[in-house]
Amino acid sequence: MSEVLSSFFLKPGAPAPDFALPDAGGKIVTRTAVAGERGLLVVFACNHCPFVIHLADALGDFAREISTQGVNTAAINSNDIERYPQDGPAEMKVFAAERRWEFPYLIDASQEVAKAYGAACTPDFFLCDGSGTLFYAGQFDDSRPRGGQQAHGGDLREAVRRMLAGEAPLARPYPSSGCNIKWKPAPVQTGA
Repeated sequence: MSEVLSSFFLKPGAPAPDFALPDAGGKIVTRTAVAGERGLLVVFACNHCPFVIHLADALGDFAREISTQGVNTAAINSNDIERYPQDGPAEMKVFAAERRWEFPYLIDASQEVAKAYGAACTPDFFLCDGSGTLFYAGQFDDSRPRGGQQAHGGDLREAVRRMLAGEAPLARPYPSSGCNIKWKPAPVQTGA
């Protein structure tokens, strides 16, 4: 299994970075186009991470739940698909269909969007309000693969509740945990 990482990310109140990324079929989706009237949940995910697999079905249900409240969801795969072909577009379509993800699942081939958000692991969650301001960055819930607990989305559900009620964000949310994003190798520097 891949190394387990915790991400530390943008702080609440920061503007959410924009994106214009293709889905697995090549259609370009922008942050502003996918955002709901009351917010947008951006999830950095992939197909093969045990942490994503653990909560993928619950995430699909959660996304349907919050969409009725005006908060949409978009998942972004920033993994290096040349080195990890199981995260490629064809596999993304199958994974999303099996997990009943009814939201866009996008490809960040340059990995620039993950870097702009400060995403470090899969899954990594960023909740933005209706004005595009980051409200919450943290874990889905306290369940983990092989931990004996079903994914329930408790932490993220509370963050959405607070955001929609106009309350302050959690003072110190627990960071996301998962497998590291599979970064592309740094370009080789040649001497002059």
